[in-house]
Amino acid sequence: MKTVFRIAAVAALAFSFAGVASAETHWDAAHPRRAEVNHRLANQNHRIHQQVREGDMTHTQAMTLHRDDHEVRQEERLMASQNGGHITKQEQHTLNQQENQVSKQIGQ
Repeated sequence: MKTVFRIAAVAALAFSFAGVASAETHWDAAHPRRAEVNHRLANQNHRIHQQVREGDMTHTQAMTLHRDDHEVRQEERLMASQNGGHITKQEQHTLNQQENQVSKQIGQ
């Protein structure tokens, strides 16, 4: 019986440490560089929807651009996860260049 209790106690302790570790690596979505990148993605999303509503873009074109933006967002999240919730200035620059490429396609 004591062995079962010890195993349960060790398991509970391990789970409590796992909770602390995941809290430490929680992404800081409000970090200024991340916020700027995400704001641009939201703005581009709005522009895509507006172009579709106005008939200047087909749903297929919009779907392609949304997919491209989604890839940028996924890359931003990956970069942040490897950096304690932040992205570096170089990573922000890289993401902005990718967003610029999508942005140019929206206005065509």
